Amino acid sequence: MSSGTLIFFCGKMGAGKSTKSKKVAAERNAILISEDEWLEKLYPGEISTFDDYLHYSKRLKSLLQSHVEGILRKGINVVMDFSANSKRQRDWFKQIITNAGSPYEFYYLKVSDELCLKHIAQRRIEQPERAIFDTEEVFNKVNEYFETPQECEGLEIRYG
Repeated sequence: MSSGTLIFFCGKMGAGKSTKSKKVAAERNAILISEDEWLEKLYPGEISTFDDYLHYSKRLKSLLQSHVEGILRKGINVVMDFSANSKRQRDWFKQIITNAGSPYEFYYLKVSDELCLKHIAQRRIEQPERAIFDTEEVFNKVNEYFETPQECEGLEIRYG
């Protein structure tokens, strides 16, 4: 049996990673794992700052890694709506790929800051519960951690 494909995304906050992940999961009949959904269910009301997010995200990743690897080994495609916006985050995905012996698709959604902020403003309207995080201030803070993916990292980058 061949391994499933791991599909993951890079793009600034508001670039459309969640929208793209849902679309790809439906097209590929893949399991979609959304970091935001898992964090919301596991830690309701506990994430109120970006530092809280970093703390709980690290805990979630340690929980999910072997689970995702097992799904991939069963030949099932997995779309991960988790950020791959830094080299460290991309290294985590590479570890999953290596451990599972899985092919992958890595998408970089290269979108202007202006369009990201427009998407974030729309999201505040559509998902008012996210309004505390969907601000220009948080966008700027999160972007301090953003690292454009480089070919030398050993990942084939797809755009779009």
